[in-house]
Amino acid sequence: MPKPQKKDSRLERAGVSGYNKPKRTPGHPTKSHIVVARSGGKTKTIRFGEQGAKTNQTPAQRKKFMSRHGKNIAIGPMSAAYWAAKVKWPKKK
Repeated sequence: MPKPQKKDSRLERAGVSGYNKPKRTPGHPTKSHIVVARSGGKTKTIRFGEQGAKTNQTPAQRKKFMSRHGKNIAIGPMSAAYWAAKVKWPKKK
């Protein structure tokens, strides 16, 4: 019988349901989202996004964000820019 895994305290502290599942944090003074990122055996709590910022309103605004933060987005799930691009700057439908 497999041993039940102990739940990571970082998930409980952040108030998220699982790894790599971002959540809004309206009560935080500066950051708008939090995620407990897990990649390659490493785990890290990341806060990202400016509280109250207006994002992704025009295609040009999205293009400028991507050009400024492209290198950091390419790092992958262990960077705040990656999560900001995914959550706050998704491609419009």
